Amino acid sequence: MRRSRSDDTHSASRRRNCRPHAKGAAIFPRFHPAASCLVIALAVSLAASPSAVSQYTSASEYEIKAAFLYNFAKFIDWPDSSFANAQSSFAICVLGTDPFGSALDRTLQGKMVGNHPVTLIRITEIEQARRCQVVFVAASESKRLPEIIERLQKASILLVGESEGFAEAGGAIQFTLDDNHVRFTINRDVADRAGLKFSSKLLALAKIVRDPPNSRKS
Repeated sequence: MRRSRSDDTHSASRRRNCRPHAKGAAIFPRFHPAASCLVIALAVSLAASPSAVSQYTSASEYEIKAAFLYNFAKFIDWPDSSFANAQSSFAICVLGTDPFGSALDRTLQGKMVGNHPVTLIRITEIEQARRCQVVFVAASESKRLPEIIERLQKASILLVGESEGFAEAGGAIQFTLDDNHVRFTINRDVADRAGLKFSSKLLALAKIVRDPPNSRKS
């Protein structure tokens, strides 16, 4: 379908705003410039409205993390075994004390991942995580992190956290703060074991780590 002149104008405007040093660029606070462009582009395409940009450019740390959590799901090729059937919902779960407030509820409301409607579930027990596709492991669970990873490592579940050393300990994605910018680290070995195929676009934005050689599992 032929693009209209107004579509081209909007696209050109977004490209200019995504230049890290452009005057007046819509850069997220505490957010890596390249990552901000990815999420802004996704926000506009999903909401079909440029007003979505302003929602994110004034976002707090956990609003940004909530947006990332949803977009992680969209940039992963999920195996069929992740769902009971084609009509199953896509469950994003928070294990432990929820740091998001209402930000995650607002971000996920009415969203889809592929053909699956997204649901948000707050859980307290590890076994409850087996009905989730994405599990955010809250900092409150740091002491039982080894148990969480041990019990869920063979499931097709994306484990995301923000505790120090989360990715090296066996989590798939770890949020970090670097010079007040939200960044993330991906453990490729963990993703491979879970059967999760990450988009190259997502990998390009991340710091990549691997399991220590003496602890890698086949």
